[in-house]
Amino acid sequence: MPDDDSLLASLRYLFADIIGDEDDGPLVPPDACSAQLSPVVSDAIHLLTEYQSAGYARLYVERLGRFVGRRGVDDAMLADIARLMAQRMAYEDPIRIAQLKLREVTAAGGRAARSADDVKKFRIDELIDALPVVVGDPVLGVLERFGWRRRRISIRFSANNRFSVRRLRIEAGLKRWRLFSARYAKERVWVERWLHMIDRSLTKQPRATTAIIQTATMIRGYGDPYRQGLADWHAIIDGLAKPVFDGSLALTDLAGAIAEARAAIMPDPRQASLKRKIAEIRARVPAAASSR
Repeated sequence: MPDDDSLLASLRYLFADIIGDEDDGPLVPPDACSAQLSPVVSDAIHLLTEYQSAGYARLYVERLGRFVGRRGVDDAMLADIARLMAQRMAYEDPIRIAQLKLREVTAAGGRAARSADDVKKFRIDELIDALPVVVGDPVLGVLERFGWRRRRISIRFSANNRFSVRRLRIEAGLKRWRLFSARYAKERVWVERWLHMIDRSLTKQPRATTAIIQTATMIRGYGDPYRQGLADWHAIIDGLAKPVFDGSLALTDLAGAIAEARAAIMPDPRQASLKRKIAEIRARVPAAASSR
């Protein structure tokens, strides 16, 4: 879970974004980054500045700085952390989809672009989660009362005329409030926990660190695939990685166990196959330990 410093950092960058008070100076990769890694980090800084703000990109640089120069972290590992963390921090929500659609307008010189419309299906609660909590929570309460919270609706993202472009600009402009949203709070907690698991793996079981880093690829997109990936990630971390790091599960090959568990994942909200595989892996450990 994130510590107090990470929470304060997130709040600091949130209010800097809203009042327009950014730290002085251009953002650059940490000094200890190699020549090979710097382009990866520079691309991530550009992405996150466009996605949210320079302050948000600065939070990314500070998070990455925890592993720069860390013993056991080579350039390849650091590049994976840098790339995957940037992808997760630039998570896909309706605001991001509007931003990407507006790129077509920019490419067309500011005129409405002739392109296919993007029609996305969201659950209503997913759309509300992109709004500031102070606004979203009362609305979610009403939706829950009427049983509409999980209803799906289609949203059309179009850049084919002036009206649709204006609407895209309004939707993309909501990024100013993204860091107040319920979705951002969940994503911040997830990123901090992922980084914490990487840190613990480096200390407790270094051979599994790459496997821990790559678990970030389990979570992507929006809607049901996003929720499924997040649930599967927590099942693997809570069932295998955390008990190993806590010393309550004597599993010597955590990387292999994670790969085995991931191979058992099915598109099943009940997670029957995954839970069965995790239980099977855990059941093998006492027998293996007692035979030595």
